Amino acid sequence: MPEPDKKKAELKISGMHCATCAVNIEESISKIGTDTKAQVNFGTEKAQVEFDPAKVTLGTLEKAVKDAGYDVVNSEVTIKVGGMMCATCVETIGAALRELPGVVRVTVNLGTEKAYVTYNPSLSGIPDMKKAIEDAGYQYLGLSGEVSEEAEKKAREADLHEKFVRFVVGFAVSIPLMLAMYLPLPVSMQTLAYAMLVISTPVFVYVAAPIFRAAWISLSHRMLSMDVMYAMGTGVSFVASVMGTFGIILTHEFMFYDTAIMLAAFLMLGRYLEARAKGRTSDAIKKLAGLRVKVATVIREGTEREMPVEDVVVGDLVIVKPGASVPVDGIVTAGESYVNESMITGEPVPPLKTPGSHVVGGTLNTNSVLTVRAEKVGKDTVLAQIIQLVEDAQGSKPPVQRIADVAVTYFIPAVLIIAFGSFALWYFVFHETALFALTALISVLVVACPCALGLATPTAVTVGVGRGAELGVLIRNGEALELAGKVTTVVFDKTGTLTKGRPEVTDIVPVGIPEGTLLTLAASVEKNSQHPLAVAVVKAAQERGAKVEDAKNFDTFGGKGVAATVLDETVLVGNRAFLEERSVVIPPVTDSRITELEFEGKTAVLVAAGGELAGVIAIADQVKPTTQEAITRLREMGINVAMITGDNRRTAEAIAGRIGIERVIAGVLPQDKEAEVRAMQAKGEVVAFVGDGINDAPALAQADVGIAIGSGTDVAIESGDIVLVRDDLVDAVAAIQLSKKVMGRIKGNIFWAFAYNAALIPVAAGILYPSFGITFRPELAALAMAASSVTVVTLSLLLKSYIPEAKKGRNN
Repeated sequence: MPEPDKKKAELKISGMHCATCAVNIEESISKIGTDTKAQVNFGTEKAQVEFDPAKVTLGTLEKAVKDAGYDVVNSEVTIKVGGMMCATCVETIGAALRELPGVVRVTVNLGTEKAYVTYNPSLSGIPDMKKAIEDAGYQYLGLSGEVSEEAEKKAREADLHEKFVRFVVGFAVSIPLMLAMYLPLPVSMQTLAYAMLVISTPVFVYVAAPIFRAAWISLSHRMLSMDVMYAMGTGVSFVASVMGTFGIILTHEFMFYDTAIMLAAFLMLGRYLEARAKGRTSDAIKKLAGLRVKVATVIREGTEREMPVEDVVVGDLVIVKPGASVPVDGIVTAGESYVNESMITGEPVPPLKTPGSHVVGGTLNTNSVLTVRAEKVGKDTVLAQIIQLVEDAQGSKPPVQRIADVAVTYFIPAVLIIAFGSFALWYFVFHETALFALTALISVLVVACPCALGLATPTAVTVGVGRGAELGVLIRNGEALELAGKVTTVVFDKTGTLTKGRPEVTDIVPVGIPEGTLLTLAASVEKNSQHPLAVAVVKAAQERGAKVEDAKNFDTFGGKGVAATVLDETVLVGNRAFLEERSVVIPPVTDSRITELEFEGKTAVLVAAGGELAGVIAIADQVKPTTQEAITRLREMGINVAMITGDNRRTAEAIAGRIGIERVIAGVLPQDKEAEVRAMQAKGEVVAFVGDGINDAPALAQADVGIAIGSGTDVAIESGDIVLVRDDLVDAVAAIQLSKKVMGRIKGNIFWAFAYNAALIPVAAGILYPSFGITFRPELAALAMAASSVTVVTLSLLLKSYIPEAKKGRNN
């Protein structure tokens, strides 16, 4: 967490194309000093920066990024402003907006009465700008057009188009040049050399310009990047060709014009494919963001008005018509309709919403008009919190990323040593031709690729976290993702987690009277009590159609039971001791049945009428429908399962026995659950604690992974390391399986990246030449380099379709 006097900003970065780019940006920002810290994610192309706003401005951060050779992509918005009359108004509004944290540039046009604002949405939003304008004494008239997403899309498309044109031009010229080197042409070699120089020079400059530009910026900041190596590889090829053309030290056999252009073209092709693939890693976030509603119909002063959703305030009554999306979180005040919540919860069946029901923004009203009172708007809505959590998680680094970070630090110096070392060995030690030695040097410079290492973790985390959100599993950060895959023990809180958290009637044992009569007698008395057991009895009577009569002379007896007169009969409802004190005889058969029920962990409520036992009603906190399946699946995965509860051991073990849990920790107060988790961790266990996030927050925090189980759209986003949107324990299993899958993919990506470099750099250096006569042409080296990055991103993208084993065959 940032210190109280510091702010945390998220910068969108453009222009990154390898892992060292992220390192360069981090180093450039850290040079600002004043304890400014940055964490750059190459996969999501974002930087998380912690800084002191009193000493560092957003402009300073942006300049540091640009000095490193990259760009910051900010959001842009055009605001209509009322009340401006002169140039002073322009300056006043501009100053008010510039004072907001995160505002980069402001241009106010008096003629059009608009303010054009460039800003960082992680620090300030539209509501903040609205308040600043109104506090300055002017009118906020709404948005002329939100252009940030469109601007980002256009920037991405323009970047892809530029790369596409460059590599197409490169191949269109280099292939004919390569053919010209081998085909018998009716011209002299010198003439051919001059022709190639004239043709290839402008093409090489155009295709390789981004590489040399980035390399120059890196060197000007005394940094080594992959662009420096690529510039050296392509540059050496071209310069050698020029020297060979004019006979300066080298001969015509050193003409690499086709190779130089083809190298640059392959590099552009690799970056084009990589950028396209990376653009798809954030599809889940784009899908969630697409659920945001832009316009709401609000009742103001008795009339319906359409307005931007950011103008809706808490307490407003919002009209949601059939086929429209709910714009805010709120409570239904009028109307009945089925609302499709699958986009948030994954539940396929739309629940019926009636007055008093909770609805959330982004869900779809299907068949009737609803009136909703706004309870949460803007960044406080469930959808906004989910998007923020997913974005934060996608930008975080799991600990395994440190392996790649350390490797990248030493990678480029090592490659440069190998490249120049191979040239020296082949030319000076083994006395190979300069052409051979130079080819080896160029191949090593071009084939080396730390980009695959840099992409291995962030792309998998981005896609995996996004996939989790689609499955109703919200993962807070990379560390939780990694630890969840290492869990050895899962501890479940009992009440409200394994069980429904509310008592329900499970068994009805009438004695000499019909079952309905027994329920009528008991419910008629219990309706006067607010005890949870009494509520369960009344509910059971209503669900089974038993009539609830009026009761007279209702009385309670010290927590043992209650009594009342129903249909002129004295009815007693309570425990065994209560009835025995009043001389009610319990037949041996019924007494045996009561013992059985109590052994099963159920509470036996005895009912007597007219001095005779009328029957027994058993009540228990029922196990959730998916509890048994979740426990079984965890045990099949080799994970230990434990239950922790404040209940007595007999009741706890009865429930645990039914669902297959062998390890029971009973009689534990809520505040002591944390200590039990700590004791398990002291034995070397990696513990996941699953709870409802209400009374077990300390245990959730103490566990290696706290898994908070939600209840559909009413989910506490901040309650755990992993938050389950649905009240379904199978999702806890799915979360662990997803984490294992993502971590497996990360490790596979890192292995591939290391293996690729470990195998191909020596081949490029010529290690196979003495024994097998195999060399690595620079063009093929460039193709292999491009393929390595694209492979890693593609492997990560496969997670988009991953379905955890626990979710297969289920309707969600």
